[in-house]
Amino acid sequence: MTIAIIGFGSQQSITAQTTKATVSLNKEEQKIMAYIDANMPRAIALLKESVDINSGTLNIEGVKKVGAIFAREFENANFKTKWIPMPDSLRRAGHLVASIGFNHAAGDQNKTTDQNKKNQKSDLAKTSKGKKLFLIGHLDTVFEPDMPANPFTMLNDSTATGQGVNDMKGGDVVMVIALQALQAQGLLKDANIIAYLTGDEEHAGNPREVSRGDFIETAKQTDIALAFEGANGLTTVATARRGASSWLLHVKAKTGHSSGVFTPSAGYGAIYEAARIVNEFRVQLSTEKYLTFNPGVFIGGSEMNYDETKASGIAIGKTNIISPAVTVTGDLRFLTEQQKINARKKMQAIVDQSLTGTKATIQFEDGIPSMAPTQGNDKVLEVISGVTQSMGVGASVAGDPGSRGAGDISYIAAYVDCIDGLGASGKGSHAPGETIHLNELPYLIKRAALTIYRLSR
Repeated sequence: MTIAIIGFGSQQSITAQTTKATVSLNKEEQKIMAYIDANMPRAIALLKESVDINSGTLNIEGVKKVGAIFAREFENANFKTKWIPMPDSLRRAGHLVASIGFNHAAGDQNKTTDQNKKNQKSDLAKTSKGKKLFLIGHLDTVFEPDMPANPFTMLNDSTATGQGVNDMKGGDVVMVIALQALQAQGLLKDANIIAYLTGDEEHAGNPREVSRGDFIETAKQTDIALAFEGANGLTTVATARRGASSWLLHVKAKTGHSSGVFTPSAGYGAIYEAARIVNEFRVQLSTEKYLTFNPGVFIGGSEMNYDETKASGIAIGKTNIISPAVTVTGDLRFLTEQQKINARKKMQAIVDQSLTGTKATIQFEDGIPSMAPTQGNDKVLEVISGVTQSMGVGASVAGDPGSRGAGDISYIAAYVDCIDGLGASGKGSHAPGETIHLNELPYLIKRAALTIYRLSR
């Protein structure tokens, strides 16, 4: 058999191993595949409809309009939907929640404790009972209304461009069409699924306890999270994603005439001390796998002012004056919580070794936690790999965690088994001219549908 992934006249296709694929897919799964092929024009129309509405994170009305579109589509799959608003102080639109066979009570704090949830981590090898699934998408994009418009446009017979076409309105389409395919075959009657499409993934509102509070508590009630960020190849998914945090370095030093620099009485000045610290970060930590740190602002001089709220500053520098102050800001990305903790300890030790006449302090701030690799994640990968082998395209593998940044799934990775990268494929996310590979879209929807089907049985 041939697995059709043809879009808008493209002649590209994936040829399956005929006998193996036919035998591996049961009758229900073959009907799912046929439904998706038949409904691809509608899927593309939905993609265009959502892409043509600007939903930059700060465009509250635009995010709500896109949310209404996907609420309609979830309801067509017999899901119940609700909108979770955010306080006005957050300046965020809110989140769309859709559920079937799942009682979602927003704000209910009477949930499973973190420790109990860890003790109950799903073990797919021990039970055939259907899992409670938590599906993750987002409605917003990085493209705000004041940026140049980029409506849905066909570039050729298999590639389209548009704001958020890949990240992640394409992923949202993968999710909802997959669910509609299951519903059309009556395969969601006993399922327990909740889909959570956040409205501010690209720029989450603060405090995160508010913007992600219900998101996290809801996920704790489930067994497995599937996120629909962009696909990286037809048989590669993410079993781990790095987390992101930040650091702020302040250096103060004696000032005076530059002719005295390096002397015991005058010292080295703030710029030399800051340069020492940042370079020593590089020397001691840059070779550790999956650990990265990048200085974003480095500002100092004879007079200096840094505005943390705007991440900008001004400086006046005279070459005959030893600089009395420097500020450096940066990020820190890590694969596990322990790797983050260890890196911070080393960075603090470097900061504490002050040069003569200087004093430095460093502050660390948590951002998005990591989605660490776990055995539970690997077991979900085994199910997905079984799906792609049944479809005739080979085993699925875990992608390189270093190739992805942090995402919404990271907030709940400590509580449930997780897989990401189940969405659309394309290029140039977050950049003008972002594209989606429409010829691969049918295959990715089928992969998602069969994965949900097998996990939810």
